[in-house]
Amino acid sequence: MFRLLTPSDYRSMPWKNGGGRTTEIAAHPPGAAMDEFSWRISIADVDRDGPFSRFPGVDRTIVLIEGKGMRLRGGRLDADLTTRYVPHAFSGDEAIDCALVAGPIRDFNAMVRRDRARGSVSVVRGKRADFAPSEFLLVYGASGTHECVTPERPSIILERDCSMLVDCSGGDGLRSVAIKALAEDAVALVVAVDRA
Repeated sequence: MFRLLTPSDYRSMPWKNGGGRTTEIAAHPPGAAMDEFSWRISIADVDRDGPFSRFPGVDRTIVLIEGKGMRLRGGRLDADLTTRYVPHAFSGDEAIDCALVAGPIRDFNAMVRRDRARGSVSVVRGKRADFAPSEFLLVYGASGTHECVTPERPSIILERDCSMLVDCSGGDGLRSVAIKALAEDAVALVVAVDRA
């Protein structure tokens, strides 16, 4: 199944710890609660310093997409996220504190419950990239426009802040996907998820 998602399809909700708001792009199972998802992809708007929500049993990857950045400290994590479109992986088990560098930021989050799923986040920047079949593949247009191509169907044009979700969990065969940037400054974030 291929599905084009626009911002009107996303769900806005409070953070798990109530400290801000997040925009859920997609989750599995669809509409799953915070303690029930196998995987979840979202965008958070962070406008002040404070703790991150804890997600025991969840592996997280975060990518700065707007703003000057933030510093994350806690447990084994000591990271400065000051460059856009660089994935940083960490454990949701840790108590993490966030300090903004210079004003509000937006970040892209991929979370997978490690006893159910394995995931990775890749960055496609101003070029073409081919992705091997996965049970789920989500392509998010972080900047610019992209063409998403599969052997089985016409290409999909993906605008900024829109996503394409490829769901092969129904057993109808896994599909490879090619992502082609249509401008030199175009950036897509690609999340591949498979069962653990």
